[in-house]
Amino acid sequence: MYPEITMKLSDYSNFPTNIPVIAEDDIFLYPFMIAPLFLSDESNILAATKAIEDGSLVIVCPTKPSQEGEREFESLYDAGVVGSIMRKVALPDGRVKVLFQGLARAKTFAKISEHPLIATVNIIEATNVNSIKIDAILEILREKVRILASVSNYFPPDLLRTIEENHDYNRIIDLICSTVKIKKEQAYGLFVESNTEKRFLDLIEHLIDEIEANKLQKEIRSKVHTHIEKINKEYFLKEQLKQIQKELGSDTSRDEEMQEYRRKLEAKKEKMSPEAYKEINKQIERFSRMHPDSSDASMTQTYLDWALEIPFGDESKKELKISEVEKQLDKDHFSLEKPKERITEFFAVKELMELRGVKGNSGAIICFWGPPGVGKTSLANSIAEALKRPLIRIALGGLEDVNELRGHRRTYVGAMPGRITQGLIDAKKMNPVIVLDEIDKVAKTGRGDPTAALLEILDPEQNKEFRDYYLNFSIDLSKVIFIATANDVGNIPAPLRDRMEFIGISSYTPQEKFEIASRYLLPQELKKHGLRKSEVSISKPALKELIHSYTREAGVRNLRRRLANMSRKVAREILEHPKINKVSLTQKNLKDYFDKTVFEIEKTTRIPVVGVVNGLAWTAVGGDVLKIESIRIKGKGSMQLTGSLGEVMKESAIIAYSVVKTLIDTKKLKIDAKNIPLLAKEMEDKSEVDSSEVYKRYDLHIHVPDGATPKDGPSAGIALVSAIASILSGRKVRSEIAMTGEVSLSGDVLPIGGLREKLIAAHKAEMSKVLIPLKNYERDLDDIPSEVRESLEIVPVSRIEEVLKQVLV
Repeated sequence: MYPEITMKLSDYSNFPTNIPVIAEDDIFLYPFMIAPLFLSDESNILAATKAIEDGSLVIVCPTKPSQEGEREFESLYDAGVVGSIMRKVALPDGRVKVLFQGLARAKTFAKISEHPLIATVNIIEATNVNSIKIDAILEILREKVRILASVSNYFPPDLLRTIEENHDYNRIIDLICSTVKIKKEQAYGLFVESNTEKRFLDLIEHLIDEIEANKLQKEIRSKVHTHIEKINKEYFLKEQLKQIQKELGSDTSRDEEMQEYRRKLEAKKEKMSPEAYKEINKQIERFSRMHPDSSDASMTQTYLDWALEIPFGDESKKELKISEVEKQLDKDHFSLEKPKERITEFFAVKELMELRGVKGNSGAIICFWGPPGVGKTSLANSIAEALKRPLIRIALGGLEDVNELRGHRRTYVGAMPGRITQGLIDAKKMNPVIVLDEIDKVAKTGRGDPTAALLEILDPEQNKEFRDYYLNFSIDLSKVIFIATANDVGNIPAPLRDRMEFIGISSYTPQEKFEIASRYLLPQELKKHGLRKSEVSISKPALKELIHSYTREAGVRNLRRRLANMSRKVAREILEHPKINKVSLTQKNLKDYFDKTVFEIEKTTRIPVVGVVNGLAWTAVGGDVLKIESIRIKGKGSMQLTGSLGEVMKESAIIAYSVVKTLIDTKKLKIDAKNIPLLAKEMEDKSEVDSSEVYKRYDLHIHVPDGATPKDGPSAGIALVSAIASILSGRKVRSEIAMTGEVSLSGDVLPIGGLREKLIAAHKAEMSKVLIPLKNYERDLDDIPSEVRESLEIVPVSRIEEVLKQVLV
């Protein structure tokens, strides 16, 4: 037990006095209160222990706002309640619980010690008052308390009774202050005030504010509650009405829904096939007999929504005119003369059939094929724009499920129509332009072969009655213009190739890229990035250098990307330096706007070298110049091939070696005796050695850089023959000559593919002469751009002897 400490409020003979200080973080305590305090910090525990040991009082002072947790003297208010510690209990978690009884309001004046915190304290004495005036103010206070009690739950009935019956003015004020919500600053002002009348008036003012706030909260709560009750009432009434209508069989909303489906069906009846009308009508009748909450009803309703969205009979009414097609193609694309001509011819047939009233489909499906970025998809966009028809793009790359095209059967969860039918619904026309993008990248898996479905879609004889598994009736696709795109025709199955008309789009020459960049790409990118033409200029040499050294591609996609990068840097430069009116790009400052160069094709040195030949290759990003290197090592006539060569190219090297051996044996390729290593006996006898010994006494190593890039195909045949002939004969090869052509075992030069790209590569490498097969010269020379033909001396060859005559020095 702790000694009892009692104190009469009228006995202040011991004050001012020095007593321990306990800090309270949350609220002001008042003289009448008996409250438990949980002490967790060392400073408060020391103060409580000191008071108990000395049998003295303590003062509990609140901490100032934003300084909770701090225990320095300066972080506490200079006022608090003086009282006694009635009981102290140590808790298992290390805290100490004390029972504190408040006795009187007091102020602290000076700090005496830090550990424990002890301060000089004096009681706050209330001033004498005019009892008549104070009683009148007290009645007003009580009235405000009653009003506040009616709009809030601050005052329980017994507390209201105490306030009504008590006549101790300051005790009444303390009771009310401890009950209502008061900020610490306001509570401090009321606590330290010694003038009782002023305390009353300040408290009444606070109660008036509290009454208004609580009235507003009560009004808002009442409105919200009324609104929620109204919503709930409406919901329950509606649900009850639905149930009553269902019981009576008079659910009007369902009847209205059925009438809407029938109205849509009758509106489309004349334009749809009898088969389609019958199937949709059957599903409407089924739907009307189903329970609305069943899973079948939901599935059938989804089917009707899809089926009735199909634009039966709705077509773009614009007449087909090839003049507009031609005009649009010329507007959107530079060069591409052959593809444009073929497209115009294709639509000329369609226009003629329309003018003469000939019904039926007009020929094959167009398929644009070529390297990435040469304008295949944009040609399709131009066609759709010229015909004023909606464009639907279906990406076939990686498509492996045949149901993606044909639709899923309705027995499956989440079934929906195929992409073709969805495309017609999106277009809202039955004759859109549908682009089948990347048709060469369709995958074949266990879930079916999508190319088999494409056979029906792209066959003019079959697509009049294309059947979607989901719809379960046929759709007429004969008026749809299908345009396919592909990078590699060889990956398309033969039956599908047979149904398409292929229009090849080759890689662009540097001059064509220059024109495309200056006419189309640069203005478009400037507009996209908010720049004016007057703010950016690129000199011709700079643009040509950008094309030559900073891009490596057959098309212009990376070139567009480079120009976009440049536009962003220019936009930033204009914003950071407002005084700049125009940014000019020249060869000198090109590196400031572009990261690094891409060395596309190494230019010829024009220095003859033994065993090094310039071959020409076709790649997915255009043509390239391959340097074929060879060396000879004393050995037994074997040959080693390196450079990631494919099987066909390895066979070409073996054929080339055999051809060179034949040329040496028939004396058509002369071998200087100095090039043949002699045996010791032959050196002593000084006897002549047969020229065939040259390929028996040397091992050959042939390498085609770059080693990490796979290479294949037979078109390097004459280049391999030239390299082997050069290294065995010791004669140099003219480095300004490039060549392409397959060689047969008898020495004939056979035709090859990709001639346009290969000659463009030779042109970029600044070759002066190119050797090509005679048949390619006769057949494909018209497809070569005029600037390439004018810059190169193109020599046709039919025999390997002609090649060696041109190449070897």
